[in-house]
Amino acid sequence: MEHLKEEQEEPVSPMGQYFNSSVLCIYIIGVLEFEVPIDDLQTFALIKNVFLPINPRFSSIMVQDKDGEKRWKQVEVNLKDHVHFPIFPEGKTVESYDKCFHDYLSSIAMERLSQGKPLWEIHIINHPTKDACSSVIFKLHHALGDGYSLVGALLSCLQRADNPSLPLSFPSLRASKQHTQSSSKSFWRRFSWMVSSALNTVSDFGWSIMKSSIISDDKTPIRSGDEGAEFCPICISNMEFSMDHIKNIKSRLGVTVNDVITGIVFYGTRLYMQDMDFESKTADSTALVLLNTRNIEGYQSINEMLNTKAKGPWGNKISFLHVPIPKLNQNKMSNPLDFIWESHDIIKRKKQSLAVALTGTLLDMETKFRGHEAVAKHLRGTVRKSSAVISSLVGPIQQMSLANHPVKGLYFTLAGGPESLAISIMSYVGVLRVTLKTEKEFIDEQKLKSCMQSAFQMILKAAMENSGQKEKY
Repeated sequence: MEHLKEEQEEPVSPMGQYFNSSVLCIYIIGVLEFEVPIDDLQTFALIKNVFLPINPRFSSIMVQDKDGEKRWKQVEVNLKDHVHFPIFPEGKTVESYDKCFHDYLSSIAMERLSQGKPLWEIHIINHPTKDACSSVIFKLHHALGDGYSLVGALLSCLQRADNPSLPLSFPSLRASKQHTQSSSKSFWRRFSWMVSSALNTVSDFGWSIMKSSIISDDKTPIRSGDEGAEFCPICISNMEFSMDHIKNIKSRLGVTVNDVITGIVFYGTRLYMQDMDFESKTADSTALVLLNTRNIEGYQSINEMLNTKAKGPWGNKISFLHVPIPKLNQNKMSNPLDFIWESHDIIKRKKQSLAVALTGTLLDMETKFRGHEAVAKHLRGTVRKSSAVISSLVGPIQQMSLANHPVKGLYFTLAGGPESLAISIMSYVGVLRVTLKTEKEFIDEQKLKSCMQSAFQMILKAAMENSGQKEKY
């Protein structure tokens, strides 16, 4: 009972309060796609016995105490208020059901959850789409936790399809860390890194402050800049890329997987901008990249995530970074690999910067002196002044299953923000899923998808023909 009381009185983190304020209400939408129709999923038993015990926040509401502080208060959960079984018209084609699904997905992403009950919903759709025989949609308020926490919670409900007794595994990050350690042995390299870090920190932090407060991106085919864009209808669509092809590009160019993915996304975005408005190919456009600030190598168990002595991995441990989208000049049109190399240079320079840590410190100070609502307004302005929001998560290498229902694919997106374009990236069993959340009737999502796919094909072709030498641009 003492433990329960302690959990009931858990304060809402600053980031949780920013994401659930009068000016910001951000959701994470996750979709599980199944290979088979949903049959005897025992939904309510799974939620009650597996999902709810993961974290007290799933059975809590956000309340304000007598001192004006927001806290999580545990309540009785009526599962029927949180689980929905939409029924589409019978006898339709797969194409029709696919449209029904995506219309439904976009619709529920726009709806605000009631503050009078725990901030999550699950939608179970037993109709086929082009990508799956059935689907489950998770709508989770970002105040509950960030993508790492919530996907970690979701994965704890799933098992390996080939052997449920074995844990899921994920791509390792150790190699890159070993490289960093070995490259820092030389005194002069360490000294050079420190100088570069200081200069990059001053530059990045100063530019980030300017972008958050004064300078807005140009209005382009990916940024309407309209006030109230978060209330405009949206479309959610996605596409798949082969991780083997991405790794081939990585090896041919001597860069990282992250460099390749970023270059493809940036190149595809610029191709779309050029097609829609030729002048916008050189417009000033910035991507707001969301970053996990945990010093970890992969997903932890739920017990580890909830262990406060381990610095509480659960929660909203995120920050953001302004990354300029490279402009599309004549040389880059002839050599799309320049987008990969420029992305590599940008990311490498950003890694030698403490701007992310300083941004977090600045937000903490602003919260102390101005309050959570003021900081939430500041964050909303930061997103509005940018052209796109980009977030990514790493999924398991092995196929998963839920109650003996094999998971064919999974993806996620963010909803509720004032941006016209949000790009979410997730890997799963050798496939990279890129999800686009676009402002409806402003962005042509089919054309944007086509441009992203064209960018991938052009970069893949150029990489296979590349001699290994980086060209100057």
